[in-house]
Amino acid sequence: MPFDKQTRLASPTGAELNLYVKEASGKPRAVVQINHGLAEHAARYARFADFLSGHGFHVYAHDHRGHGTTKAPEAPLGKFADVDGVAKVVADVDAVHDLIAREHPGLPVIAFGHSLGASIALNFVLRHSQRVHAAAIWNGNFSQGLLGQLALLILGWERMRLGSDVPSRLLPKLTFQAWGKAVPNHRTLFDWLSRDPVEVDKYVADPLCGWDASVSMWRDVVNMAQHAGKDSSFADVRRDLHFNLIGGEKDPASDYGKAVHHLAKRMRAMSFSNLVSKVYAETRHESLNEINRDAVMNDFAAWADSVLKS
Repeated sequence: MPFDKQTRLASPTGAELNLYVKEASGKPRAVVQINHGLAEHAARYARFADFLSGHGFHVYAHDHRGHGTTKAPEAPLGKFADVDGVAKVVADVDAVHDLIAREHPGLPVIAFGHSLGASIALNFVLRHSQRVHAAAIWNGNFSQGLLGQLALLILGWERMRLGSDVPSRLLPKLTFQAWGKAVPNHRTLFDWLSRDPVEVDKYVADPLCGWDASVSMWRDVVNMAQHAGKDSSFADVRRDLHFNLIGGEKDPASDYGKAVHHLAKRMRAMSFSNLVSKVYAETRHESLNEINRDAVMNDFAAWADSVLKS
């Protein structure tokens, strides 16, 4: 079930994006634009792309700068950019969206994002809600509050102490490693990703996964989440846009699904009228690689079908 095509796309930011494309089987109904998470890459979404293809969706998925095999000035593995990292990573999403518009004019686009990708996709939507038909924001956390401010202080101290933009030493301990140790009877420190040991082992064995992000990338990650955590950031988003918010009950990255409930509550209070949300019982961070992934994907297809009929 590989992607149909792997190509390179020149972004106005100077990045050469590694881009995967899966064509819809049969008559195309829409396009799903996938944004992957932190310390992983787009090729890991091949199974989901194959599933979506079978339901009439074209799929476009690129490696973000600092990830996978995308190449960009000042963006080695683990770093978005020296400056303006958030603006550049979102501009790269713009570039893929522009390509989709050229290649499939008139087809609706669903912006999809998992984890960091949820933050990237949501930040894209906050700027361009008129350009998408719907948005699926999965396994994100936009409720960091004081913890986010503390993370920024830690990162500022690390940058000053270490003297350069090297991998953060403290943020991985406070996030990935802490989450892994919190899993009862964990086999690896990445068991927080999924209950499926095969999928966890694939992640651990993948040289393009699990690396430590730089101080600046962590800072950009926190800043994106905090921007989306402000109600004022939603001021220009059309209130009839369809949203799909998903999380896992056993996912520490989303505060065990509480952050998903909080975002849904905020958005409903802001009068978003076409919003569905669900936190899956017993499910960890990577919904698409969990043991209940078939149910998760089928639920997504049913939601997307309803969105396209509305």
